[in-house]
Amino acid sequence: MNETTGRGRAALIEDDVEFDDRDAALLDAIHETGSVAAAAADLERSRARALSRIETLEEAFGTLVERTRGGSGGGGSRLTAAGRRLLDRYDRLQAVLAATATVPETVLDGTVSCVDGELATVETAVGDVRGLHDGVAAGDAVQVRIGADAVTVYTGDGRVDPNETSARNRLRGEVVDIEAGETVATVHLGVDGVRFRVLITNDSSERLDLTVGDDVSIRWKATATRLVRQTGEPER
Repeated sequence: MNETTGRGRAALIEDDVEFDDRDAALLDAIHETGSVAAAAADLERSRARALSRIETLEEAFGTLVERTRGGSGGGGSRLTAAGRRLLDRYDRLQAVLAATATVPETVLDGTVSCVDGELATVETAVGDVRGLHDGVAAGDAVQVRIGADAVTVYTGDGRVDPNETSARNRLRGEVVDIEAGETVATVHLGVDGVRFRVLITNDSSERLDLTVGDDVSIRWKATATRLVRQTGEPER
């Protein structure tokens, strides 16, 4: 399954079938009303078109809606476990889109070297980086996406907390540019030829007394790092 975002739009794609915001609204309405007919009415769509769309989605994504015919209980519809997972995944993708619409990211290309539960280690141009994944395997080509608001800058030796684990990524770099805003500054750092962007408050910038050419260290949590499989990689 692929994920795409762009121009404020998110979609999950399987076998050339796109699950988008209209589909998510339909599943949400079915979950709330317990009926395809009632969901279609709430969304001002025809029941026939709603049923046809569900059939198309289920051919690509599996059974999403469990339907029971009328009887003593009156019948109705509810989402299957697969339907709830698909809706949850779409909601997470939308949340990522909303966050990255305003927060710049550093994007690294790399190859997964190992997977340890929910975290994976990726070989990149700046060394090994760890991050959260959603179904990758060793050898997969991925993008490593690091939000500029997730990175912390340290000057000097940047002492390491003895309680820190390998779940925190650490690199050294050089300040190459500082863009001051009204309250937040964007610090551009060069790390082995890769430019990282870091958002810090103007107060922190002044406290750190950062200037172009400073040698600094940066750290960010693996749990704040997203791994996205490169286009063309098969879903596992």
